[in-house]
Amino acid sequence: MPEVPLTCQSAIAAHTRTISVADGVFAPGHLGELTQHLPFELVDAVLEETGAVERRLRDLPSRVGVYFVLALGLYPSLGYARVWGKLVAGLGWLKVPTPSEKALRDLRRRLGAAPLKKLFGVVAGPLAQPATPGTRYRRFRTVAFDGCVSIKVPDAERNRSWLGRVKYRIAWAGYPTVMLMALVETGTRGLLGAAFGPANGGEGAYATRLLDKVTADMLVLADRAFDSNDFLAATAGTGAQFLVRIRSSRRPPVSAQLPDGSYLTRIAGLTLRVIDADITLTTTDGRRIQGHYRLLTTLLDHRSDPAGQLIRLYHERWEIESAFYSLRHTLLTGNVLRSGDPAGLQQEIWALLTLYQTLRIAMVAAVESQPGTDPDRASFTTALETARDLLVAARGVLPDPRIDLTGDIGRAVLNGLLPPRRPRISVRKVKSPISRYHSRVTDNKPLTSQNVTEIAVTIHPPDAALPSAPSRRRSWSHTPPAPAQPQQAASEGRQHRVLALLGANADRIWRGRELAHELGLTNLNSFRVQLSQWAGEGLINKVGRARYTLAKPTLNTLLTRANTP
Repeated sequence: MPEVPLTCQSAIAAHTRTISVADGVFAPGHLGELTQHLPFELVDAVLEETGAVERRLRDLPSRVGVYFVLALGLYPSLGYARVWGKLVAGLGWLKVPTPSEKALRDLRRRLGAAPLKKLFGVVAGPLAQPATPGTRYRRFRTVAFDGCVSIKVPDAERNRSWLGRVKYRIAWAGYPTVMLMALVETGTRGLLGAAFGPANGGEGAYATRLLDKVTADMLVLADRAFDSNDFLAATAGTGAQFLVRIRSSRRPPVSAQLPDGSYLTRIAGLTLRVIDADITLTTTDGRRIQGHYRLLTTLLDHRSDPAGQLIRLYHERWEIESAFYSLRHTLLTGNVLRSGDPAGLQQEIWALLTLYQTLRIAMVAAVESQPGTDPDRASFTTALETARDLLVAARGVLPDPRIDLTGDIGRAVLNGLLPPRRPRISVRKVKSPISRYHSRVTDNKPLTSQNVTEIAVTIHPPDAALPSAPSRRRSWSHTPPAPAQPQQAASEGRQHRVLALLGANADRIWRGRELAHELGLTNLNSFRVQLSQWAGEGLINKVGRARYTLAKPTLNTLLTRANTP
């Protein structure tokens, strides 16, 4: 291949600004200002290591192919030709090729997934400096494991043969889904590692493949899916600390009780500490919501790590959900992936992860230029939209000779900082529901976001633990607010009428549609949500799909309540 010096540039003055890109056929290979975080030298080195360098230099060299695949992630709803048009839009003074979509598909096939996987491995890793706010607990960097199964892929035969099909209650899902497991730095939401594949592999198996990314200076946060003895022992074997929520059905033996109400136990050959606690939240409308948590940790000293402090720290685990939201809904905008075969899917997913991490690198660099700024306040949407604009304009491809620590993306992020985080709560919504018609909202959290005015933590010593473990679906209890708001009062009035109907025909099994007809309701979906809530509260029984009866043990009490004006 003819050698092309990396220092060779093409430049043009346009409206008092200079645009600099690579020379010749390499000119379309860029990501705007993000190219500074994925420079030409890095991409060329990755291509060399993976054996993906072109044998002959033609119109579409491999380096351009890497940047093209990354650009596909910036514009998930556009076709190949239009994404290529974005890459060359700012290069109007240069003679650049206009490849067909078939040529661009062939370019993707020629590259394969290995260069993008290698590129992600280079950029993945912790992003925060030790002094960055919100990224550490004492000396430990807080990280979290979790899986995402809402990334949909085309319903092609080769994809189904790799990922399988998803069976819902009444039908097959429209699209196969891929399981994405990530290890995330909670303070910055940056990726330390990722693995993906068929969902039937299980979260624990994928997480085990990422344990080599865990180091002794980390505190691992994880939910109940990761409380197996083998995974806990493997995590402890890395030298890291962990704080993991365990299933309420587990009853660890008590070795010693500590003064703060927590206790020591032995699990998987490890001495661990158990914290049993109730958390009570009070919202601005007077609503009180209570949940039960049982945490397991390697932090054994109750003096340096009080139980109440660890309970509050566990909330940081939810930052990984925000990372998945940014990837799945902000970057991908909920679109199904492009590729119809496993090789293409792997290349596409590694490219998306690389692109996501590169945006996070730019965001963290920006907030750290202002000491004391929490990375939570950086807007992923702002960074993404600015990066798209700069790609089209081909601006910032090469570093400015002047010292510029933040760049245009960083300045946009700093100018649009989000307000400081405030505690809020709402019902957990399903972003990718399996049906438009059925909803099971049983935790009784508010349907809309409510500010939290007070958080109370009650630690239960082992002799005062709950006699029976609450189920996963009913781990939250609810005390209604007072006084009732108008919307709530209307809901309670509807509840009384439903109870009266069910009580008048105690042996009848009612359909949700029949109840709605008797009440004169037209919004059947909203009414079914309420019926599911009342079933979760134990006011009525759900005996089948959209079929309800009155709860027998409280029949007389509820009838009295329903007939009370």
